[in-house]
Amino acid sequence: MELLTEYLAKGFITMLSVSLPCVLVAASVGLVVGILQAVTQVQEQTIAAAPKIISVFLTIIILGMLYIKILTEYFREGTNLAFNVVTRSANYVLPEDYYFHSRPFASEMKDIINKKTDEINTIMKNPGKIPWSEQQFKDKYTPASRGANPRPNFIETNKMLGR
Repeated sequence: MELLTEYLAKGFITMLSVSLPCVLVAASVGLVVGILQAVTQVQEQTIAAAPKIISVFLTIIILGMLYIKILTEYFREGTNLAFNVVTRSANYVLPEDYYFHSRPFASEMKDIINKKTDEINTIMKNPGKIPWSEQQFKDKYTPASRGANPRPNFIETNKMLGR
């Protein structure tokens, strides 16, 4: 568990190291533009936004290769942990016969919709026989409780009739 929390902490450090230069540049440019706007008494919002966007874009261009190296290293470490360390550690991997001895989803696998298990058992025992082909089964059969099927539109009707 310590390994996973350590990797999560490294992810936060990676996130901060990638985003912090852009945030600092945007804040410093915003401060400089704010001071210039206060001095010149020009209070226009687009004047403040454009230099921030351009400066953050230039920061990403200048530090882009560094960001790619940082993120690639983080990805390599994560795949190494996932495929080499965790899979070989007995603390993280279930034994291969785990599902043979236990049924973890047995309560969810019950047939809740159709509770007529006797009819299902007869269907399974007689695979070629349709259950409602006999009159006693036809009387029990009811259609699904949903609305009527919609009528086909004009184009679909012509295709079905071969026109």
